[in-house]
Formats: sequence, C-alpha cells, structure tokens
Amino acid sequence: MNDNYHVFSDGRLERHNDTVRLVTEDDEKKYLPIENAEALFLHGQIDYNTRLMSFLNDEGVAAHVFGWKDYYAGSVMPERGQTSGQTLVEQVRSYDDPDARLSIARAFVAGSIHNMRANVSYYHNRGHDFQSVIDELATIREGLDEAAGISELMGMEAGARRAYYSTFDAILPDGFVFGGRRYNPPSNEVNSLISFGNSLVYANCVSAIRATALDPAVSYLHEPGDRRYSLALDIAEPFKPVLADRVIFRLLNRGQLTTDSFETELNACLLTDAGRKTFSKAFEETLDRTVEHPHLNRKVSYQYLLRIEAYKLKKHILTGEPYEPFERWW
Repeated sequence: MNDNYHVFSDGRLERHNDTVRLVTEDDEKKYLPIENAEALFLHGQIDYNTRLMSFLNDEGVAAHVFGWKDYYAGSVMPERGQTSGQTLVEQVRSYDDPDARLSIARAFVAGSIHNMRANVSYYHNRGHDFQSVIDELATIREGLDEAAGISELMGMEAGARRAYYSTFDAILPDGFVFGGRRYNPPSNEVNSLISFGNSLVYANCVSAIRATALDPAVSYLHEPGDRRYSLALDIAEPFKPVLADRVIFRLLNRGQLTTDSFETELNACLLTDAGRKTFSKAFEETLDRTVEHPHLNRKVSYQYLLRIEAYKLKKHILTGEPYEPFERWW
C-alpha cells in the first residue's frame, strides 16, 4: 500500500528531477520518495507552485492542506484514477431517491455506532462499568430502522455519540478532562485531538474515494455542499472510532502525549508541532496495521479498508447488492 508523508516544517515544496524536495527556511533540503506516496499532508507554512502540482498530478498523489487550529483546509487532488458516467448517474439517482438515500445513510450510522460500542466494550472489560452506555448504544442502533428521514437519523447519531463521549473522562488518564464535544475552536486537549484525528480520517477517505469512480461531492448522510467532499464525511463516520479515537486513548494512556503537548492560542487549545508529529506518526502506524479480511481471505491494511468501503458503496449503487457498512470484527 502506498504511504502518506506528513510535512511539518515551514518552507518550500518543489519538484526536483523526478522527486519532491522540501527546502526549509534554514535552507535544509529533504527529499520525499514520491514514487511510494499516496498523499502528502502539509501541516507547516508551505509554498509550492504549479510545476509541483502538475508533477503530483502525473504521479497520482494528493496534497492535503492543514491550516491554523489543525483544521483540514482543503486538498489538491490529482485527476481521478477512474471516471464513469454511469456510476455518477446512478450515484445521483440514489441520492434523489429518498428511500435509497436513507438506506445508505442508515448503514453509515449503524457502522459508526457498532464501532463506538466496540470501543466502549473494550474498556468495559478492563475495569470500567459502562454497561448502561453499551445498552443505550445497542438500543439506538436497533431503532435506526424507525428513522423517517435524514434529519431524524442525524439526531439519533448525535444521541449515540453523546452516550459514547460520556465514557471518555473515565477512560482517559488524570489531567485530561473532556467535558463534551467543543470545536471551532477546540476548547481543551481532548477536543483538540478529536478534531485533528477526525481531519486525518476525512483526508484519507478523500484519497480512498479517488481510487473509485464515485463523485466525492455526492453524499447521503451529510448534505452535499460547496467546497467540501461530503461523501468522505459519510465514509469517515464508521472509521473515526477505530482510526482516531483509539489512537487518542493509546497515546494519552501511555503518556506519549501530555499536557505539555498542547498550547493555548486565541482561546483555542492546539497541539504543538511535536504533538502533531507524535499523533500523526501513531495514526500512520495504525493505518499500516493489517488484519485478516473475512471475505478476501488475506490480510489487508486499515488504510486499504477505506478503499474497500468506497468500492462496496459503488457496487451497491451499480448492482443493488446490499451495502454492509464497515464494522470492526476483530
């Protein structure tokens, strides 16, 4: 599987012969093996030009840009690996059909709740009493079929997430208090990590969708909108508990991130450069992990599971084969 490369230094990113070179503000030169790259994640203040963008396009490499407050700012995407007018037409038809759209959206929420419940069950079996939350998540999931529309479904998902988040203060070590989801800007260390982790999941979903003929702007759970790849928001939902939240729990409980890994700026609590590097490294290590796939009969990386999810959705749209959302089975 191709690799992601995270650039935290400030400087200039440029094409140099047949690779990419970062020239830092101290005139240090670093080379990125672009032939192995899936995407570049630009966290620093980076200058680049059209010559670089043309080269990345030829190599099929995306550039995901993160701005102040660790927020995902946007992507410069290469031409799609595949294009299909038939796929686009059927994708839009599924969106326009209220029943078809609701069915797909319900699957995303069901997968998300299953994976949240798996996280809570893991810690329930390790000295915590989370049975009431486990039961509440199960009840909400069982009631998804009763949702009459997208708004009601989103409300049920929000209720499930509140129940899930209620366990965080017990799971996290002393010194870290969650106190509920706050963003724009994140109000404390845990909210900062959730925002940053979710942004990384989203950007990787953008890259995964590119490998298919799906249009990333046509979505089902989230409303399609301007200047965002809303289908990536949909696909990210089942993966955030597995890819982002478990990294957060691991890094904080092992002391790899501490309160010194954050700084307060303009009423926002943000990761320091060192903190972002630590989190990104752990996130990439998680993406590289492999698991035996029950249907493919081979091991696949967590990162490849994102691409499988996009292909499953495409197959459902084109053939009507039931779409089964990603649910952690290991």
